[in-house]
Amino acid sequence: MKLAFSTVACPEWTMEQVVSFASSSEFDGVELRTFGFGSSSIACDPAHTAASKLREALEGAGVTPCSLGTGCRFDEPIFPPVIGRVITDIDRSVRDAKSIIHMAAALDVPFVRVFGFEYREGDNTKLAERRVVERLSTVVDAARNTGVKIVLENGGSFPMASDIARVIAEVDHPLLGASYSPGAAIGTGESPIDGVNALADRLWMVKLKDVRSGVPCPIGEGTLGCEGLVRHLSSNRFSGWVVVEWDRLWMPELGEPGAVLAEAASRLRQWSATPSDRALSGSALR
Repeated sequence: MKLAFSTVACPEWTMEQVVSFASSSEFDGVELRTFGFGSSSIACDPAHTAASKLREALEGAGVTPCSLGTGCRFDEPIFPPVIGRVITDIDRSVRDAKSIIHMAAALDVPFVRVFGFEYREGDNTKLAERRVVERLSTVVDAARNTGVKIVLENGGSFPMASDIARVIAEVDHPLLGASYSPGAAIGTGESPIDGVNALADRLWMVKLKDVRSGVPCPIGEGTLGCEGLVRHLSSNRFSGWVVVEWDRLWMPELGEPGAVLAEAASRLRQWSATPSDRALSGSALR
């Protein structure tokens, strides 16, 4: 597996700081959170930098941008049900996602992360899910011939692995896979190992965080079973990305990211080492 961290951990860092930290850490890459062109939500949004300049900086530092993390969601209601398709802007989320796909292609980023996301009160859930599937299908089609794939992450009204697996199966496109966040499934009772097993070969990315008493804490110090999950992924030869999240973007009171991320990378390296790796490491110390 390959290890990365999400820039939700460091919203105040410049892109130069992100690249410098990533290149000197044990991570293989970074997920760049973006709010799209024109946003000033975070200092290290890739939309702030010319694609050619950023791509050159990443390549020069040996840092792989594994994904553009977005808040794109495809749950907007159509109201009134029929004429609403004519009088309301029902395709804004699709246009936003297409714009991010173009950004990813320019940066040579392989994945764009999106969501479903949430049913409204009174929604017919089958029709609401159909809206998500239709819009997501359009977005995935737009990724053809770009070198970019779409990963659908669980959350909202699609909290479990089985929920996003169902949507992925309905879209039925080779450019659509899953980004699984055990933290988003925590309230459902779903085992993280059961979650990754349910997604099988459509699992392209795992988002990893930990919580203790409902509050984010360093990975390995909480109750989400991170160590067991990483060892399970390693033993099953998972070759996708494991992305560490430290939610300072949403919770600025959390501790500074540098030490937290460095410790997370060290633990993940230890947990994901194969028995032969650990034997070699031990013999080198003797």
